[in-house]
Amino acid sequence: MASPILLPLQPRIKTIGFFMNFINKQLNADAQEPASTETVDQAAAATTTTPEAAPVIVTAHDDFDWSIDKRNVSHYSENDRVKYDKVYDNTFVQIEDGEIIRGSVVALTKTDVVVNIGFKSDGLVSLNEFRDVPGLKIGDEVEVMVVEKEDRQGNLHLSRKSARIYRAWERIVEVHKTGEVITGTVTSKTKGGLIVDVFGMETFLPGSQIDVKPVTDYDQFVGKTMEFKVVKINETIKNAVVSHKALIESDIEAQRAEIMSKLEKGQVLEGVVKNITDFGAFMDLGGLDGLLYITDISWGRISHPSEVVKLDQKLQVVVLDFDDDKKRISLGLKQLTPHPWDVLPEGLAEGSVVKGKVVNIEDYGAFLEIQPGVEGLVHVSEITWANTPINAKEFFKLSDEYEAKVVTLDKDARKMSLSIKQMTQDPWNEIEAKFPEASKHQGLVKNITPYGVFVELEPGIGGMIHISDLSWLKRFNHPTDYTKVGEKIDIIILSIDKENRKLQLGHKQLEEDPWNSLEKTFAIGSVHEGMVSRKEDKGALVQLPYGLEGFVPNRHLNKEDGKQVQADETAQFVVIEFDRNEKRILLSHSRIWEQQEAEVKEAAKKEARTESDNTKKAVKNIQAKVEKATLGDLGALAEIKAKLKEDEGEK
Repeated sequence: MASPILLPLQPRIKTIGFFMNFINKQLNADAQEPASTETVDQAAAATTTTPEAAPVIVTAHDDFDWSIDKRNVSHYSENDRVKYDKVYDNTFVQIEDGEIIRGSVVALTKTDVVVNIGFKSDGLVSLNEFRDVPGLKIGDEVEVMVVEKEDRQGNLHLSRKSARIYRAWERIVEVHKTGEVITGTVTSKTKGGLIVDVFGMETFLPGSQIDVKPVTDYDQFVGKTMEFKVVKINETIKNAVVSHKALIESDIEAQRAEIMSKLEKGQVLEGVVKNITDFGAFMDLGGLDGLLYITDISWGRISHPSEVVKLDQKLQVVVLDFDDDKKRISLGLKQLTPHPWDVLPEGLAEGSVVKGKVVNIEDYGAFLEIQPGVEGLVHVSEITWANTPINAKEFFKLSDEYEAKVVTLDKDARKMSLSIKQMTQDPWNEIEAKFPEASKHQGLVKNITPYGVFVELEPGIGGMIHISDLSWLKRFNHPTDYTKVGEKIDIIILSIDKENRKLQLGHKQLEEDPWNSLEKTFAIGSVHEGMVSRKEDKGALVQLPYGLEGFVPNRHLNKEDGKQVQADETAQFVVIEFDRNEKRILLSHSRIWEQQEAEVKEAAKKEARTESDNTKKAVKNIQAKVEKATLGDLGALAEIKAKLKEDEGEK
C-alpha cells in the first residue's frame, strides 16, 4: 500500500505513529504469550490431579495485567530497546549537506516539483530546474543535491541544478585529464569570447581559441553546437576554458606529421598561397606550411613576390629542403623550369651584341638582364672610353635598356661581362689628329674634385684642369668657387698621355700671363687702394686693381688708432713683397702710417743736427777772434755752452 501524500515539507507523523503502535503490540504479544500457557497448564493439572479443589474466589480485576500501562504499552528490556531503535532508524535514509542522491517525483505543482529521497520529509525543487526535461511526470527518478537537511523553517532544501553542475564539473575535470573531445553549445557572446554550455555548465571560449584564423564576428557562432577540448580548469572557482582551435591544430598537426613523413627533396607538391611578404610567400600544403623564398620564385630578378604570385593562387612547387624538428619546408617555383643558362641561344658568344635591362646597380658597375635569369656585368671601366672616374649609380637607372657587346662568357660559371663603350670606336686612336696640343676647345664640366675640374670634350674623351690652372690672378679654395657641374668651359690642350689615356687641360693659358707686365706696376713700396674681400686666421685677402689679389698678414692690418681693417673695408696698402713665380703679393696697411711717423721723426732729427752744426761753427769763430779770455768772456762762454746743452736735450 502506497504511503499517503502529505503536504510538502510537513513531517509524516501519522506514518511514524502507526509504526510505533505496531511495535508496541508486538512487544505485548511477546510478553503475554508465556504466562497464558502456564495458566492453562496449571488449570488442567488442577482439574486432573485435584478433583476436589478449594473453591476459587474471582474478583473484578483478577484478570488485569499490571505489567501493561494505561496506554496499553508494555515495558521491554534495554537490549530490546536498542534492537528496535535500530530497526526504526534503518527506515530512514542517512544524508549529509552537499550529498548527491537520487529521488522520485511524488508530486508536481505549477512552480515546484516534490521529490521523495526517503528522508523524514519530502523536498521541493523549482520547476525551472527541469526545463531540459519537458515530459517530467510523477514516478520519474531524478538526481538532486542536498543543499540543507533542514533550513530555518525546518524544510528539506534540494537542488537539481547544483547536482547537474557538480556532475558536470566532475566530467569536465575528467575530460581535461584524458584530453577527450566534448560537445558543447554556444549560448551567448561575452567580452573577449563566447560562453559554451558543456554538460549543463557554463565554460569560456576565448576569441583566440575559436579558429586558427583570427575571428572578428562572434555572433555567427551563437546557438551552434561544436566540438571542444578543455584546455584549462580552475578548481578553486570551478571555472573551465575550452578551445575549438586546439582540435583544428591537432588535426593540422596530424596532417603535418603525415606529410612530413612522406616528404622527399625534389618532390613536387600542390599548394595554395596563403600569405605574401617582402621576402617570400607562405604556402598551405594541406595542413603544413612551406616558404617560397623570393629568390626561388623566378630565375629573373623581382623586387616583390606579388609580381609573380597572388593570394589564394594554386601552384605546383618543388621541395628544396625540410627540417623535421623545426617543421620548416623550403619550396621552389623556378626549379620546375630549366635554368636559363642551360638553354642559352646558340649564337650567343664573345663579341655578340646583346640588349638588356638594368636590374641592379652597384658602385663597381651595373647588371643587365639579357633574358630572365641571365645577367651580364657592365664594369665602370667599360662604360666610356674616357679615363675620368664615373659613378655607376649616377650613370645608370633601373629598368633602362642598353645595347652592349659580350666581352667574356663563361657558361659553366654562369658569368658574363659586357661593354657599352666597345659599341663605338676608340676615339683615343686618333687623339693627336682631333685634339692636338695647344688646340683650343669647349667642354662640359662632368665632375669636380678638391684638386681640379674634369671636362668632357666628347663622349670618351676628356681631361682635367688643375685648380692652379683656372686663373692667373686668383687663388681658389675649391674649384666650385669658379665653376659648377654641367657648365661649359673653354680649355686648351696642354699635353696628351695616349698610353694612360689622359689629357692635361688648362683654362688660364687661354690668356697671357699678366704677372710679367704687372711687376713694375706693383713694385715693392708702391701704395695701392684695395678692399678686404675675406678675413682668415692668418690675415686677409685684398682685391687690387687689374683683378689681382693680395694677402695682408694680421699684424699688417693695424690702423693708427689701434684697430684693424675689417672685411669689405677699403684702405691704402703698400706692397712689401711681389713674387712673380709664386703669383703672390704681400701687402701692409700698417707700414703706411708707420712710415709717415718715421719720416716726421727723421726730419726733426735732421733739423736739430743742422742747428747744432751752426752753433758749433759760431763758437769756433768767436774763439778764433779772442786771444785771451777775460772773466766776462768766460761767463759768456759758459752761457753759450749751457744753451747748446739745453738745445741738444730738447732735440
